[in-house]
Amino acid sequence: MDRELYNSYVNILREELVPAMGCTEPIAIAYAAALARKTLGCMPEKVDIRISGNIIKNVKSVVVPHTNGLHGIAAAASAGIVAGNADAELEVISCVSEAQVGQIAEFLKRAQFDIAPSDSDYIFDIQITESVGDENAFVRIAGGHTNVIGLRKNGEVLIDRAYVQGERAERSSHDLLNVEKIVEFADCVDIGDVKDILDRQIAYNTAIAEEGLSGKWGANIGTVLLNAYGNSVHNRAKAWAAAGSDARMSGCEKPVIINSGSGNQGMTASLPVIVYAKELGAGNELLYRALVISNLVTIHLKTGVGVLSAYCGATSAGCGAGAGITYLYGGKYREIAHTIVNAVAINSGMICDGAKASCAAKIASAVEAGLLGMQMQMQNEQFYGGDGIVVKGVENTITNVSRIASIGMRQTDEEIIQIML
Repeated sequence: MDRELYNSYVNILREELVPAMGCTEPIAIAYAAALARKTLGCMPEKVDIRISGNIIKNVKSVVVPHTNGLHGIAAAASAGIVAGNADAELEVISCVSEAQVGQIAEFLKRAQFDIAPSDSDYIFDIQITESVGDENAFVRIAGGHTNVIGLRKNGEVLIDRAYVQGERAERSSHDLLNVEKIVEFADCVDIGDVKDILDRQIAYNTAIAEEGLSGKWGANIGTVLLNAYGNSVHNRAKAWAAAGSDARMSGCEKPVIINSGSGNQGMTASLPVIVYAKELGAGNELLYRALVISNLVTIHLKTGVGVLSAYCGATSAGCGAGAGITYLYGGKYREIAHTIVNAVAINSGMICDGAKASCAAKIASAVEAGLLGMQMQMQNEQFYGGDGIVVKGVENTITNVSRIASIGMRQTDEEIIQIML
């Protein structure tokens, strides 16, 4: 494999598979608020927040970790202001003391919050101004959870970066990804180049799934699946991924390794593969290579969809999981391509109506589609070009999904946001 392309694929994994504490949209607000507080140099009395509709959608219903069950925009900002470490980015509120939990609630009551939709067309837009007396600090994040494009103190410009809607904050181009090259990379990658990234994903995401199954979180979808449908590997793959989301959407204080900016996608892409690898007795090396497949396929599918959309990102991650499990069974490019196309045909169109308890059920559905897509190709069955959005060639079908999600579902997204507000 071309060395430059090889290094780009390693870098994409390193840039995308990073830890986050809590749902990434409220955590992005906490990060912006913590950065503004650090820049201001003291506790603010007033907090003005302007955010895009998609951020509102994904923050409205999810519990913010380390807040004793608080949820919403102001709660996320308060957590970042009172207890956040801006240098930790998406782990901004990973270290919160018991005393600070109470201080977050107190600040939420006494500070003046002004929250409104942003006046820009950016799908991902967070603008926070914190002030006390004549002092103020402003932070703006656009396009990605840690992509700071504006930072000011008392009008003095500290950061001013140009941003164009749809521009990716990542250093490595995702346009380099395609399914054939992903499989080639998984076959040849030196495990030492990705082991630390994947070991952390296995450890973090397994731990939060175990918590989801052992405790009472959200609607307990993972437990419901096991109680209703038994302990087959097929059902466990869905249940473990769902259980991680059960815990995470309800404020569990364990970190996850995200994929494409989303913890739910990170868990969906990894946990089913981990479950199947254990069932099949796959060695560590085969598990690592299968996780490379699942993660990169998820990133590839999600790239065209965009960071936030009316299209449920778990759908892409379910396809990735199906592809990774296909690899565990010995599948190569042809089999993996068929799995992806089949899974896309089954589940594309599932909407994203924000982060909340039902995400766990959507994850189970996405994993089911990935597994059914795999079983179809194993039994020499497939959907053919001309079947709905499916066209000849896996990359062409992926392009169609991208068009539907990023262009076709814009009005759907607006309608969802209006319903939720």
